[in-house]
Amino acid sequence: MNYRTIGNSDLLVSEIGLGCMSLGTEKNKARAIIDRSLDLGINYLDTADLYDFGVNEEVVGSAIKHRRSEVIVATKVGNKFDHDKEGWSWDPSKAYIKKAVKDSLFRLGTDYIDLYQLHGGTIEDPIDETIEAFEELKKEGMIRYYGISSIRPNVIREYVKKSSIISVMMQYSILDQRPEEEIINLLSENSVSVIARGPLAKGLLTDKWREKISTNGYLHLSNQELTQSIEALQKSLGERHLQEYALRYCLYQQAVAAVIPGASSIEQVEDNVKSAMSAPLTDEEVNGIKEIIRADQYQQHR
Repeated sequence: MNYRTIGNSDLLVSEIGLGCMSLGTEKNKARAIIDRSLDLGINYLDTADLYDFGVNEEVVGSAIKHRRSEVIVATKVGNKFDHDKEGWSWDPSKAYIKKAVKDSLFRLGTDYIDLYQLHGGTIEDPIDETIEAFEELKKEGMIRYYGISSIRPNVIREYVKKSSIISVMMQYSILDQRPEEEIINLLSENSVSVIARGPLAKGLLTDKWREKISTNGYLHLSNQELTQSIEALQKSLGERHLQEYALRYCLYQQAVAAVIPGASSIEQVEDNVKSAMSAPLTDEEVNGIKEIIRADQYQQHR
């Protein structure tokens, strides 16, 4: 397994992480998946307090209790869910963040979080207050570093300018190249890393893509464009699998610290690791991909 440093921190994470949202709520199954991930060299686990209304953090915490020192734990905050588990509301206030971190620490069964991320955000938020909360948590030792999870250019720019974030989690894949148009260069220039979520585009960038395709297409690609594009990609693969192309495409960018496909089985973890450890893409391969898939730009939140 190869490892990369997140931003200007001392967090050295595996190029392939484990997105924990798909683990489910059965602790023994989740522990088996996480144990296999760690055995394969994955050390970066990403969860959130919102997933399964906190149960996901409990599941992850139970699974890593005996191996905490081997794991970089990332979780998220900002979506306040009610105790009846009927919904949630957005709350990036300092008071809520400082309360929520204690709840996450308890559920995770740990006394520190390696990477604490704001789980969304808008330009109308009290951004200075939110940053103040994260900075205080760092000083108090509850978190080691913080970042944001966002695809809003205006929000990302504010945090890059005002805070000491080390990462921005964002959707990024062959089918969603929007970060390349303006965000990745900005982050790279400021020593902030990308954590790439959705690298397999909901299964569309795997060999089972025909089972995943819908009549609605994907983002700016119509169903017809999507089908034609993936078929063209497959013809250009040579001996590679589509999943290899997808994960290695994200890792081609040096600003990307890790890609975090989800997994709900040990087999999926093994497939992800095998794909991520394949040979890096060449410049020629990347240029070929860009000729097949037309890029788009973020249309909102400028």
